Amino acid sequence: MVQAETTGGQPAAQAGALSVTVTTTDGVRVVTPAGEIDHESGDPLRRALDASDGPHPRVVVDLHQVTFMDSTGINILINAHHALSEAGGRLRLAAPTTAVWRTLQIVGVDAVIDCHDTLHHALTR
Repeated sequence: MVQAETTGGQPAAQAGALSVTVTTTDGVRVVTPAGEIDHESGDPLRRALDASDGPHPRVVVDLHQVTFMDSTGINILINAHHALSEAGGRLRLAAPTTAVWRTLQIVGVDAVIDCHDTLHHALTR
């Protein structure tokens, strides 16, 4: 069963805007941000990654629509990873764009959080 919810007040097409869609697939929360993740736009993603939804939360962030991510996005992902781990859950990243993938590699996020080339791999491995 798939459930969906969208957060964020602006269409992602606007410069600097971020929208976030949250769905559930086989008990895994799939968070799909679209647009730019930075200091001005990061709050919808931060809220979507809140780990307070029960024991052993499993979350995948599908990054295929993220066009830019700065240190704010990195911090949001690292904080979510720690919170989910403390709750007995896990965070996985899926399908980052080339620019986002490069950022994840430069700062070493790919060594801390499981990163997968596709959403399907992140959900099934």
